[in-house]
Amino acid sequence: MSKKKKNTRGYSSRKVDTREVRQRFWILCEGEKTEPNYFRSFRVPKNVVEITIHGLGENPSKLIDSAKKLNEKEDYDQIWCVFDRDDWSKEDFNNAIKNAENWELKVAYSNEAFELWYVLHFEFLNSGIPRSDYIKKLKSLLGHKYQKNSETIYEELFDKQLTAIKN
Repeated sequence: MSKKKKNTRGYSSRKVDTREVRQRFWILCEGEKTEPNYFRSFRVPKNVVEITIHGLGENPSKLIDSAKKLNEKEDYDQIWCVFDRDDWSKEDFNNAIKNAENWELKVAYSNEAFELWYVLHFEFLNSGIPRSDYIKKLKSLLGHKYQKNSETIYEELFDKQLTAIKN
């Protein structure tokens, strides 16, 4: 009696064209240059992640409103709004965060300026220092004068990212 050969190329073992799902991120920044220059330098695999970055030069509430309006036109997996505490009113700042939560937008803010994030690449700070001191501190930490809106700052700080995240 002959045995029937078992089909080893059944449906489940068949190769099917597959592709990874590409995540789409949109980063809207209060600042027109400093933050966008930093985020544009992110090293991410282009075939897996698409990042769109805009520096709008708007206060936090307007930035959140712009994100909401633009999100209605495009479909992104995550939308991040990046802004400083700056001199914005407490009401504007708090409303922006509240509205972002209501509209399922992500928020990253620095208190008082984005340069604080750069300082955290070198050291932990648990006390408030004025914006002017960030610049002085960065000159010392970087070993050269800090250039606002630098297009190379990301590269300069890249090897210290884990420290910044921890701090």
